[in-house]
Amino acid sequence: MKSTGIVRKVDQLGRMVLPSELRASFNIKDGDSLEIFTSNDMIVLKKYMPSDIFTGEMEDLVEYKGKRVSKNSIRELARLAGFQLKEPTRSSENNSFELEDIL
Repeated sequence: MKSTGIVRKVDQLGRMVLPSELRASFNIKDGDSLEIFTSNDMIVLKKYMPSDIFTGEMEDLVEYKGKRVSKNSIRELARLAGFQLKEPTRSSENNSFELEDIL
């Protein structure tokens, strides 16, 4: 792990300021979310990037009951559950698909 040489005090509410140089280098903007991890005696902050709960994919996400799932995972789960997908044609503006029960 690389040291930045930056030291910050924590206030009475447990807050601290991330220096603007670090926010800029990690593209952290006002309102962005940070994930908090611990490792032994360290606290690690990471910019939160929503991803598929199964594969970690970050493209074509759908939120279901507070969890994010990619359309690729949905297709694979449907296939594993015994459903056949009818993909939309290219001319279709609707970005959906239909399920056919093949059981």
